[in-house]
Amino acid sequence: MTTHPHDRIPGPPATPPGAGDVAQIAGRLDRIPPNRFHLRLAGLLGTGTFFDGFDAISIAVVLSMIVTYFEISIAEAGLIISAGYLGQLVGALVIGALSERIGRRRAFVFCLVTFGILSLLAAFSWSSTSLLIFRLLQGIGLGAEVPVAATLMNEYLSTRKRGRIGMLYQSLFAWGLFFPPLVTLILLGAVGPGSTWRWLFAIGAIPAAVGIYAWFRLPESARWLAGKGRAAEADALVSQVEDISRQRGDVLEEPVAVVQPAAQEFRPAEIFHGVYRSRTFMLWSSWFLASFINYGCAVWLPTLYIRLGGANPSLALVLTAAIGAITVACTMLASVVIDRFGRRKLLITSFAIMLVGALIGAVGVGMFAWATLPVLIAAGAVIGVGAPLAMGPLWIYTAELYPTRMRSWRPRPRAR
Repeated sequence: MTTHPHDRIPGPPATPPGAGDVAQIAGRLDRIPPNRFHLRLAGLLGTGTFFDGFDAISIAVVLSMIVTYFEISIAEAGLIISAGYLGQLVGALVIGALSERIGRRRAFVFCLVTFGILSLLAAFSWSSTSLLIFRLLQGIGLGAEVPVAATLMNEYLSTRKRGRIGMLYQSLFAWGLFFPPLVTLILLGAVGPGSTWRWLFAIGAIPAAVGIYAWFRLPESARWLAGKGRAAEADALVSQVEDISRQRGDVLEEPVAVVQPAAQEFRPAEIFHGVYRSRTFMLWSSWFLASFINYGCAVWLPTLYIRLGGANPSLALVLTAAIGAITVACTMLASVVIDRFGRRKLLITSFAIMLVGALIGAVGVGMFAWATLPVLIAAGAVIGVGAPLAMGPLWIYTAELYPTRMRSWRPRPRAR
């Protein structure tokens, strides 16, 4: 059996004692400032994360067109959306856990190829049922890509820079949410509403090609390699990152070993025991609330602009893109303040802002039936400010509260 070069990275003939164990690897990585290795890693992982956001939200911006094309009800359209998020839950659970065994790189590649190919198949859907099935299967790749990619990125970042750099990386997901409305506007003028949704899904197939490229170019997590006893490979990878820093003149301090509990096989039930129990329930509650508000808003607002607000499709897309721009801007802002402000304070602030936005929508539309479109715009804009202040920090905070062997699994309960 042949071994892939990026699975087995050749190390020096003799690895210095302890240089490749988990504690030493963590300590060595923790004192390396961001360099071009991290930039290349973020570029490759970020491309996948960008298209994860792109594919996840594409169904929302063309939902009204799909309803018209297949002559289905809003309730049936809701089932199609829910099927995609059910697939995401399965993917986060199954592929996340599998990545602890097969590695981050292989899991990431699988996710990209899966959701890319399924997006292309969705473009050729012949009925609402076939679209539902394709979105369900596509969700498996979508649901696991972001946590696997974020884990791999975080495991190469110094804890001192993880907040800022991690948030900048996560902003690529926000950019992925921003572009589909603009692309849809262009497609509407080029191919008309009957084919726009098919072309948008076809564009979402690009990650399959990115996944093939990543198979050859993406490095495995050095921390994961060390945890699996592959010390020479972990040492070789970290030495590569160190050499890049030294070549540009960085003076690296002596590494301080980051002592961790003795390595053991990860058992999913472990997140409900000991010190991890309270962390798990706190994080799951936070993920549930953030997802319920953020994705509920992102997925349904374009349709609500049309159905309740009376906006035409083009205006609805412009409004959706505008809120996407707010989300991107606030994600960038969060990257500036997260290390100074702290994860917890930023999360509390974000939930307070999202609560205000949700109340505007619930009171203005649900209780008093005020001018619907302006109220929907106001609610969406406020939630667009609060959501990125929660979603980005949650990825980083979650990774920091679990050890390496648990990080890719950590499923988030999603409410759609």
